[in-house]
Amino acid sequence: MRDPYEVLGVPRNASAAAIKSAYRKLAKKHHPDSNKNDPKAAARFAEINSANEILGDEEKRKQFDRGEIDAEGKPRFTGFPGGGGARGRTGPGGFETYTFRSGGGGPGGFGGGAFEDILNSMFAGGGARAGRAGAGAGAGPFEFEMGGGGVGVDLDLNVSMTVSLEEAVRGAEKRVRLPTGKELNVKVPAGVTAGQQIRLKGQGETAPGHPPGDLLITINIAPHPHFKVEGSDLRLDLPVTLYEAVLGGKVRVPTLTGAVELSIPKNTSSGRTFRLKGKGLPKTGGANGDLFVTTRIMLPDGNDAELETLMQKWKDARPYNPRSDLT
Repeated sequence: MRDPYEVLGVPRNASAAAIKSAYRKLAKKHHPDSNKNDPKAAARFAEINSANEILGDEEKRKQFDRGEIDAEGKPRFTGFPGGGGARGRTGPGGFETYTFRSGGGGPGGFGGGAFEDILNSMFAGGGARAGRAGAGAGAGPFEFEMGGGGVGVDLDLNVSMTVSLEEAVRGAEKRVRLPTGKELNVKVPAGVTAGQQIRLKGQGETAPGHPPGDLLITINIAPHPHFKVEGSDLRLDLPVTLYEAVLGGKVRVPTLTGAVELSIPKNTSSGRTFRLKGKGLPKTGGANGDLFVTTRIMLPDGNDAELETLMQKWKDARPYNPRSDLT
C-alpha cells in the first residue's frame, strides 16, 4: 500500500481536521455506489479507508511517523531485541528454519546468550506449549508446541479487511492480499460487524510435516461519509432549504436500501430529528435498527439582496428571541 499521506493528498504536518476533511472528500468521490461503472473504484475506496485508519487515529499516526508500523498498520520488524514469538519458515533445500525473538537482553533473553535455556524450555515435557524461553525476565513467547509428532508451529495467518457500511449490510465479495503475496477472493457475509473474524481453513502458511494453518480475517467497517453508526441505529444530518423548513414539504432521504421520501412539517427548526423505523442496521434476530434524520437548515451560497430585505422586514415586524431561556 502507498504512503497514507500520499493517498489522502495531505502533507506530513497536516492537522487532524485537514486529514478528516481530505478523507471525506475522497471517500465521497470514490465511493463504489457512486462509481458503479468503474471496476477500480472499490480498490481506491479501500485504499482511502486504510489510509484514514492510520492517519485518522492519533496513536497510529504517531506510530507510523516513528516507523513502528507500516502503511497497512502492521508492526515493522526491528530486529531480535524487544520482539516476541517465533515463526517457522521453509528454507532452501526444504529445511525448516525458525526465527527466535526474545523480549530483550538479560538472563533468559538473547542478550544474555542463554541459548541452552531456550532449548530446554522448548523440548522439556511432551504436549506442553512453550510459553517463555528460559527463566529470565523479559523473555518473549514462542509459538512452538510439543506433541507426539514433534515440534509444531503456529501457521495461522491474521489479516484485516476494510469494508464499506453498505458491503457490511448487503454482503460482498472482496479480494484480499496475504503477507505471503497470495491473493484470495473472500465472500463477506451480509450483516457482518466490526471486529468479526472470518476463518478460511487451510489458507494459512505451510510447513513440511505440518497441516496448513488457517487464514483469520478481521473485519473493519470504514467510516461512512454520511451515516453515523450507533449500535444498530444510524444517524444522518439532512440539509434542508429555508423555504422547505418554513413551508414544509417532502424531501428525499438516502438510506442503505435506497432513497425514501420524508414529510417535513411547516416551521421545522434546524436540529429537529425524525425517526425512520427499520432503516438502520440488521439486529440479531432479524429486526432492523432505525435511521434518525436531523434537519440542518442551509442558506444559499453568496449574498441575496431580496432575502436580506425580507429578513429585515421580518425582524422589524416579528422579532423573537430563541435564546431567551439561556440567559
